[in-house]
Amino acid sequence: MNQDVQTRARSRVTTPAATEQPVGDAIAAALADMGVTTAFGVISIHNMPILDAIGRQGRIRFVPARGEAGAMNMADAFARVSRSLGVVITSTGTAAGNAAGSQVEALTAGSPLLHITTQVDREFMDLDRAAIHDVPRQPDMLKAVSKHYLRVREPVGAVDALLEAATTALTAPSGPVTLEIPVDVQRRKIAPQQVAGAPDIPLRRPDPARLDALAERVRQAERPMLWLGGGARGAAAAARALAERGFGIVTSTNGRAVVPEGHPHSLGAFNMTKEAEHIYGASDLMIVVGSRLRGNETQNNKMRLPRLAQIDADPLQAGRNYPVELFIAGDARLALEGLAARLPQTLATDPCFLAQVGAARAEAEAALRRALGPYTPLADALSRRVERGGHPWVRDVTVSNSTFGNRYVRLAEPRLGVHALGGGIGQGIAMGIGAAAARVAAKTIALLGDGGAQLMLGELATAVESRADVVFVLMNDRGYGVIRNIQDAQYDGRRFFADILTPDFALVCRSVGLPHARVTHIEAFEPALDRAIAAAGPQMIEVDMTAIGPFGQKFAGPPAGAAGRPS
Repeated sequence: MNQDVQTRARSRVTTPAATEQPVGDAIAAALADMGVTTAFGVISIHNMPILDAIGRQGRIRFVPARGEAGAMNMADAFARVSRSLGVVITSTGTAAGNAAGSQVEALTAGSPLLHITTQVDREFMDLDRAAIHDVPRQPDMLKAVSKHYLRVREPVGAVDALLEAATTALTAPSGPVTLEIPVDVQRRKIAPQQVAGAPDIPLRRPDPARLDALAERVRQAERPMLWLGGGARGAAAAARALAERGFGIVTSTNGRAVVPEGHPHSLGAFNMTKEAEHIYGASDLMIVVGSRLRGNETQNNKMRLPRLAQIDADPLQAGRNYPVELFIAGDARLALEGLAARLPQTLATDPCFLAQVGAARAEAEAALRRALGPYTPLADALSRRVERGGHPWVRDVTVSNSTFGNRYVRLAEPRLGVHALGGGIGQGIAMGIGAAAARVAAKTIALLGDGGAQLMLGELATAVESRADVVFVLMNDRGYGVIRNIQDAQYDGRRFFADILTPDFALVCRSVGLPHARVTHIEAFEPALDRAIAAAGPQMIEVDMTAIGPFGQKFAGPPAGAAGRPS
């Protein structure tokens, strides 16, 4: 296999002749020189040299979150929507630990994120001498939730380490990189250093011989398909061109809108329906691009798929969840462009097969509409606005997202879809703020549940303070609705611990100055949504599900076997 990697000149660091400056100042200046415009975090005694410099220099907007977990989620969503480096700044010890759970989400999603955290003074570091905020095994924790981990030991290497961390985070397969800078290093002075722009990121070129072999397989196929995952988000033009030539399309939840959601040859993210399985049974070749074929989209890898070829930037993903006939390590865009260059403008695809793909999508959407019951107008209103208006569509883990948010509400483009890929609840408020901070043309819309929202209620104050341009759509069923459904379906209706105390969200919003509207009749939702979108700054629409009623069909989570139902 050709291991050629396209490498462009990386950002250079020059040292002009001038008065020395603290490392904290050098880090703040280097971030701005790299093109970072926004960072998130919580100020602390151990990161104050860096944040003081950011404040004095005034080149980077810093969004002060109420907790490190929220700051990490904000930086994660910002990275996804802006398609650039997300930056979060935390402190050492408990503060770094607070961010760890949200960093797992960034790691799962492959978000290009730079986590700048701190350490105690080097004389106490790793010695377990009970210095304030000291965690002797902090590096072990950070390595576990990072694509890569670096520690700055000497002041002179701080800016170079920053560049290395940013480049690694952005290089495919992208992911969160942690840079640990002890507080005494932040205070030490070094010669001023200038960074010459953003890091240039190496792209892995696919092996031409393997592209030749893949193209030959496609020419021999009558019913080829592409399964597009989050790793294909940067390959939208090439993927759409292949769809036009005769490929059927299916996506993971994270690969939505790589090919437009309404394309007649696409199943979209209706990837695990009976209709989809029928299509897979008819297909004679599927190329998986930038997807792990996650268990919750393949029945824990038991769903039958056709002959597989695979394209991924990470060679370690080769055949991990399904056996593949051919694997190509490479950048998704370069690989799909290379494949298209080797294929005729029109493939000899069975036209009946492509018609069946479109029909399967329509059948799956119709079935979902029946399951929505009274919430069909709400889902339709959201879908129309999100797709036509180009709104970022952020979703927390909630029964409403599992029912309609992840598949039915159509995205305008792939970067505008943000959801908690790792399955952890309570990240939607912070992710909505981060997506809004990316400042796309349209207002962010974030779908929340009342249970998950309680994990980060404090970040509503961040939304107001930062004037985040976001509408929070809070679906309130007074508890953990999906847990209740699972208990009814799998535990003989024994409802333990799911009926939690739910706050009065109107009072919560009033306490921080967040405009709030409650919807008790479904026909009132659409005009309330339009008012919230038109208004400046953050808004909340609370949908009272106890007044409107249940969905037409209960969503009861994963299959009983996967949920570990007791025998």
